Amino acid sequence: MTERHDPGVYAISVAARMVSMEIQNLRVYERRGLVDPDRTPGGSRLYRPADIERLHRIRDLLEQGLNLAGIAEVLRLEADNDRLREQVRRLRKRG
Repeated sequence: MTERHDPGVYAISVAARMVSMEIQNLRVYERRGLVDPDRTPGGSRLYRPADIERLHRIRDLLEQGLNLAGIAEVLRLEADNDRLREQVRRLRKRG
């Protein structure tokens, strides 16, 4: 999922405009586990800058013809790759 360092600051309507998507699509992506926005105590979604980046990536993958299951797999593989690169970086730094 996305980085949890920055708090959510963008309401769903703002996030949708920023990535040129419909609000209902952002809700679908959340239900499918592609994004995980913060929530206010009242339940409103608040998107972090990392969520916006992820939504841009989702949009790009959709434009390339991937379906949501394919996008979920690509995002998972990219996260694994990032994690492994960080692990290698730390190991090289130690040795």
